[in-house]
Amino acid sequence: MVALPLHLYFLLLAKKMLFCYLLRLMDSGVYKYFKNSSVLVLNASYEVINICNIKRAIIMILKGVAVAEENTDRYYHSPSFKIPVPSVIRINRYVRIKYQLVSFTRKNIFLRDNFTCYYCNKKFKPKDLTLDHVLPKSKGGWNNWDNIVTACIPCNKKKGNRTPEEANMKLRKKPKEPTIPIYIQIIRNLSASKQQWNKYLFLDN
Repeated sequence: MVALPLHLYFLLLAKKMLFCYLLRLMDSGVYKYFKNSSVLVLNASYEVINICNIKRAIIMILKGVAVAEENTDRYYHSPSFKIPVPSVIRINRYVRIKYQLVSFTRKNIFLRDNFTCYYCNKKFKPKDLTLDHVLPKSKGGWNNWDNIVTACIPCNKKKGNRTPEEANMKLRKKPKEPTIPIYIQIIRNLSASKQQWNKYLFLDN
């Protein structure tokens, strides 16, 4: 086993300590201040492929997986340094994306529904939303795009283990699986307050 030169050893040790410190920082109240913020994720080809939270984005940057293309005017602070909070990151190595399907996840359901309750048609923060089975599982409902919708906590409690018809609650539209173009359009809608995203979503005039 080849021993590392002393200066490289201390460099790697310092990098590891910095990484551990930032993880603790992001799990503290400092990260909670930013946790609802989103970061646009680009492929190596500058193609939009996802959005993620700030913690995930900074971890990817520190690991060398991605680089920041745009930063906000906010920072994570420590006694000896500060790190800009990214708004857009780009993955260093090209990731081949299959465009036929959008992953069936909680985050993507919220994105499809634009963080809006399917029953009262009001928009909420993610922490105030739940997922609802239109046809309850006890009545044979499946976990799929056509049967899962975003619901606020009060509407979900009101509906309970009933169908919308039984609960006298109307769906604002029929849920369906999103396609990639629709998914990108949803991200465009979310970018209304994020001007740094516009040129990557082809929204600049």
